Amino acid sequence: MNKMILYKEWLKTRWLLLGILLAMAALTFYCFLNLAKVVEFRGAGLLWEALVTKETVLTEILRYVPAIAGALLALGQFIPEIQQKRLKLTLHLPYPQGRMLLAMALYGLTALTLLYALQACASAWVLSAWVPGELVARVLKTMAVWYLAGWAGYLFTSALCLEPTWRFRVLILLVAAGLLRLLYLSGIPEAYNGFFPWLLLYVAASAGLLFAGVARFKEGLQD
Repeated sequence: MNKMILYKEWLKTRWLLLGILLAMAALTFYCFLNLAKVVEFRGAGLLWEALVTKETVLTEILRYVPAIAGALLALGQFIPEIQQKRLKLTLHLPYPQGRMLLAMALYGLTALTLLYALQACASAWVLSAWVPGELVARVLKTMAVWYLAGWAGYLFTSALCLEPTWRFRVLILLVAAGLLRLLYLSGIPEAYNGFFPWLLLYVAASAGLLFAGVARFKEGLQD
């Protein structure tokens, strides 16, 4: 059954994932094309200086891309379930509802993780040609928080799609705004290193909102 669920999610989102992949690739290419021009005209030393003495990670243009990608994937994955009334049918299949929803969410999170990993690897590969490994690691550690925001964007958007009542939708929006604000509060490189595990725990806990919304939907609560 898990394979059937994953295959269904793949059929539903494959073109959207391709679009997100191409958009992320284009933005990443644009970011490093600009850096390449800086290196060509002013030398790689300027990048070293920016990373060491200034509060920058060179890839700020990509800061909100993971969160937007996560939200778009969630919309593409769960809006059809609601608009086309597939969710009610899905929940009546002879399979535990919690495991079914978990499989759907893990599919989305895994797809996003692969996209983020591709972007991170490309970033590390390009930057390693200009700056030492220690500075590349600094950039990647900072970008890791952006990817965490991408997971949060996916989970909260999914919860909003599955939530049948406006009262809890407003609550989800407030929690989402607070957590995403926290994740984007500081633009200083590696500012979140000390409490990254706690942020990861908070984002993981937000997955419970999906299960709560589906439980209310199954109970017939709907505005």
